[in-house]
Amino acid sequence: MVDSVSSSSNSMRVGGLASGIDTDSIVEKLMNAERQKLYKMQQDQTKLTWKQDALREVNTSLKSFDTAAFEMRKTTAYNVKSTASTSSAVTATASSTASNGSYSIQVEHLAKAAINISSGAVAAERTFDPDAPIGEQDFVVDGGTARVVADDLKFSFTTYDEDGTAVPHQFNDFKTTDSLNSILQKITDSDAGVRAFYDKQSDQVVLEKKDTGKFNKDGKEIEFSTDNNKFFTAFLKLDQVNEKGAQDATFTYNGQLTLTSHKNSYEVSGVSFQFAQETTQAVQVSVNNDVDAAFNKIKDFIDSYNEIVENVNTKLSEKVYRDYTPLTDEQKKEMSEDEIKLWEEKAKSGLLKGETALQSGMYSLRSAWYNKVDNEGKYSHLAELGITTSDNYLDDGKLVIDEDKLKAALRESPRDVYKLFSNNAEGEGRGIINRIEDTLQVTMDNITHRAGKADQTNQQFTLGRRLVEIQTRIDDFQDYLTQTEDRYWRQFSAMEQAISKMNSQSSYMMSNFGG
Repeated sequence: MVDSVSSSSNSMRVGGLASGIDTDSIVEKLMNAERQKLYKMQQDQTKLTWKQDALREVNTSLKSFDTAAFEMRKTTAYNVKSTASTSSAVTATASSTASNGSYSIQVEHLAKAAINISSGAVAAERTFDPDAPIGEQDFVVDGGTARVVADDLKFSFTTYDEDGTAVPHQFNDFKTTDSLNSILQKITDSDAGVRAFYDKQSDQVVLEKKDTGKFNKDGKEIEFSTDNNKFFTAFLKLDQVNEKGAQDATFTYNGQLTLTSHKNSYEVSGVSFQFAQETTQAVQVSVNNDVDAAFNKIKDFIDSYNEIVENVNTKLSEKVYRDYTPLTDEQKKEMSEDEIKLWEEKAKSGLLKGETALQSGMYSLRSAWYNKVDNEGKYSHLAELGITTSDNYLDDGKLVIDEDKLKAALRESPRDVYKLFSNNAEGEGRGIINRIEDTLQVTMDNITHRAGKADQTNQQFTLGRRLVEIQTRIDDFQDYLTQTEDRYWRQFSAMEQAISKMNSQSSYMMSNFGG
């Protein structure tokens, strides 16, 4: 047997020098027995962490479902409108408030934006570079050539807002080191509401309003004086007299009412009409309930609920494999990755089995769907829409839809369907969606109280406080293990010293009596 010498921070450890005993092995086995309690605490800690993560995962799915529920509170989820037109010249979109029916639209004039173009070529030479410093470029000015100086780059113009009010725009910050393109781009990017650019092929500048329509009833849409706008008038050859195009859209509604619009669109009683071209005769636009769209929204929401039911009920009923405890680091070293994965799947099974917060939450959700809703509408129970509980016990309360019955309700009384789902009242008149949101909030709060959130400290929720408690016990027990190991070594060292002393005495006596 090999003698060994080891050291710790507390004492020199000497083993087997006198006795020949494998002290290291004996101490290690004794300590392994002691460490079993530590492993149990670490396994409990791991399982609590897994449980915390599993609860937070459920909370994430409930939050997603809650977001979907918020969307289902809107009337647009139940009263979706579709439109159809006899010509692509006039199309329409309809809000949930629009009345079903037919509309007649004849477009006499389309809205157009004001536009002004240089009266002639602006560049004096073919080498003109709109991206080079403007002060180094030659322009055609008064039959000759000239270059822009700093004072030329201080200019202004006036546009008109929706109310026809004049809005001046002053530009004083341009430099001769700026290029023509950059200057025009900055004008475009400003709040002036115009688009300015240089077209190299025609060698002309275009200045146009971004918005269509006639805003200045008595004049031009982009006004600039010849007195202090040399850059516009002399260098860019722009003359406000040459502005063209500004025009409002004009159309006749239902053959009786002539209306105008700055844009090529107009809204009437929840229906927004879009004009693509002028027409010689009226275009017929019809508005109807889009039953398929509304049905799909409700179906998608119920599918999401069924996923919640399946997910949570699976977790509540999972089998617990008590023989599969969380693996220690030493155990993992002896296993392959696949073996670890399969083991931990068993170890994590049943973490939320019987979890009270989830059980009560699922019960409340079922009640929110099934309980009567007292409202002034045609429907007070979900079954009246063709939505019932599956009669298959394996579905754990999932909902099923009678498509024909639900579509008939959406076609005939979308407003009443909305009231059943989203009636904004308290007590027995509270709509199904509102009840679901109330239940989800309580359930998520209960789960948060148990498992916390990522931005909370462990002291702020139940499982977190238990994790802190276990960590304290682990730290204390690790101190105990250190003290215990030192005690074992002191005891074995004392034994070795005693044996060594006895051997010395024996040798002395043998030498005196036996020679």
